Amino acid sequence: MRIGLICPYSLTVPGGVQGQVLGLAKMLRSLGHFVRVLGPCDGPPPDTGVTPLGMSIPTTANGSVAPIAPDVPCALRTIRALRDEQFDILHLHEPLAPGPTLTSLFLAQSPMLGTFHAAGKSLAYDLLKGPVKWLRNRLDHAVAVSEDAAEMAHSALGGEYEILFNGVETDRCNSAVPWSKENSTIFFVGRHEPRKGLGVLLEAMTFLPPDTQLWVASDGPETTELKAQAAGDHRVKWLGRISEEEKLSRMKGADIFCAPSLRGESFGVVLLEGMACGTPVVASDIPGYAKVAREGEDALLVPAGDSQALANAIEKVLRNPDQAERLSAQGIKRAENFSMQRLAETYLKSYEAILAN
Repeated sequence: MRIGLICPYSLTVPGGVQGQVLGLAKMLRSLGHFVRVLGPCDGPPPDTGVTPLGMSIPTTANGSVAPIAPDVPCALRTIRALRDEQFDILHLHEPLAPGPTLTSLFLAQSPMLGTFHAAGKSLAYDLLKGPVKWLRNRLDHAVAVSEDAAEMAHSALGGEYEILFNGVETDRCNSAVPWSKENSTIFFVGRHEPRKGLGVLLEAMTFLPPDTQLWVASDGPETTELKAQAAGDHRVKWLGRISEEEKLSRMKGADIFCAPSLRGESFGVVLLEGMACGTPVVASDIPGYAKVAREGEDALLVPAGDSQALANAIEKVLRNPDQAERLSAQGIKRAENFSMQRLAETYLKSYEAILAN
């Protein structure tokens, strides 16, 4: 089967949707199919199976900055790639996001499946109030990554949505080599913007023992402000952007993976990565995370924005090796339920059903 996966976000910028697209492509190839990923790239493509469609334009949406490519040159490259590749089926991620997915939704002749990732608000839905329902009907099948994402899409577009949770590459997590450390270590990775809650974690650090260190990966619009907040605290290590390999290595080497997001998470795939690495997870009790992590079973969840509660949960894990070991074991089991192989096999059945009709 010739499968085209289309991503609206720059594939050279770390992000949840981008990771899902690239991971799914890799798994589908391993199952014997021809797969190409089409999307913007702001540097060398991250994979030989990627067709770059041009540079992205950072755009504010859903409390974040989305690296999309809504320009005409990108649209023309998308049309050319669709013509040249002659895909049997197209899989659009965020079908209404301005750029290559929306272009494909308007113009592609191949059968199409769309996966809706966003929860909360969508700039695309707001801008396309008139034609969105017509565009929704262009899809042969629609999927949402969570109940929240399905509810948001249904309220704007109507129609039915199959719920298929995101997948995690469990084999990559299992094989990661733990990063060495000397002290009790917390790991955070995520864009430095308000909704990710890094400021809450930095405040929680002030309540934790002096031998506790924090690894902070990535960057963003709040980096300078957050560094100022933590000025003088040498326990906080600012790593900047790191490779996927280093991310998993540090995740596996840390004593705790912490995800203190405040809102805007449709599905907590990063929690699953922590679990698959065997690292105890402490996270905010928000809908997108609660769908993945079960409080007290395979993670500890605390009220979003409560730095004292966050610190208490972190210290509880650090001071209780038995609980840390239990969370680790339960997390590994939980992550297996969301493996990328299972997800790819499920999508393949959907592709086959669409083509059969």
